[in-house]
Amino acid sequence: MSSGIRAFLLIFPMVVFGFWGALHTPDPDLDRDTAETEDVALATLPPLPSWSKTDLPDFSNYRDTTEKKAAFFSFLYPRIVLANARILIEREYLQSLSSKDELSQSELTWLKKHAERLRVDEEPGSADMFRRLGNRLDVIPPSLIMAQAANESAWGTSRFARRGNNLFGQWCFSKGCGLVPQSRVEGASHEVADFDSPYLSVRSYIQNLNRHPAYQKLRDVRLNARNSGDNATGSSLAAGLLDYSERGEEYVKEIRSMIRYNNLSYYDEKFLSVRDSSQQELLALASAREEEALLRGSKADATNDSEG
Repeated sequence: MSSGIRAFLLIFPMVVFGFWGALHTPDPDLDRDTAETEDVALATLPPLPSWSKTDLPDFSNYRDTTEKKAAFFSFLYPRIVLANARILIEREYLQSLSSKDELSQSELTWLKKHAERLRVDEEPGSADMFRRLGNRLDVIPPSLIMAQAANESAWGTSRFARRGNNLFGQWCFSKGCGLVPQSRVEGASHEVADFDSPYLSVRSYIQNLNRHPAYQKLRDVRLNARNSGDNATGSSLAAGLLDYSERGEEYVKEIRSMIRYNNLSYYDEKFLSVRDSSQQELLALASAREEEALLRGSKADATNDSEG
């Protein structure tokens, strides 16, 4: 967690954080192997590849800053593609349901589960539900995820990153759900969430941006880009992060500066081929046996890796 957020925790009352900021940790079963959990909300997804469950490497071993950054981004990008590809699969399924005249009970259950997860309070199967779910069930550009992960985890070397695979400083509020902050004020009960893998931290972060009231502006920018036939960039979506830090506009400028300085827009451009993938190609990406296939960004490679 960045020094700015640590200062935030000391200054503002706990009640503020119950509503604003990057504080929510989802159900720990989120995006687990559906064959094991029979999670109806994720029933259209293939099982997660085994490499998605690996822990964070020790980036503190790098002495060369350039090498550490390259290793950090190379580790993170496949997990971002994996999370976003699975969202695109769900999004296509959502769109297919919206065109049906009548929905089965299992399809309505799927909608209700996603509506609950993304905090959409509309009549199941209604036009308003499809509209609002469509606005929230969407991808986050890699550049934004990478910049915030680097900023919040000190390039993967923070205590919460190393011990809890937590790249974004997300909180939880059940005793034993994570790591107790060393600077936690007396009387506070929050912990910094402990994730089974960095992938789940990425998935949780994306869900947070997709559903928390604090990031409505981010979702509006993304929706306007879609409606205009454009692809939202990480730099443009950063405008919706004013409530991620008490630093507000200065934090937004810092994230944009990190995107620009580290040329992270390259990954947004690289990800465009994923966004344009067919359903079959997305399924291959979402279950590729080797993470290098997603790093290369080749849909053909992912298809070959997932066979057999």
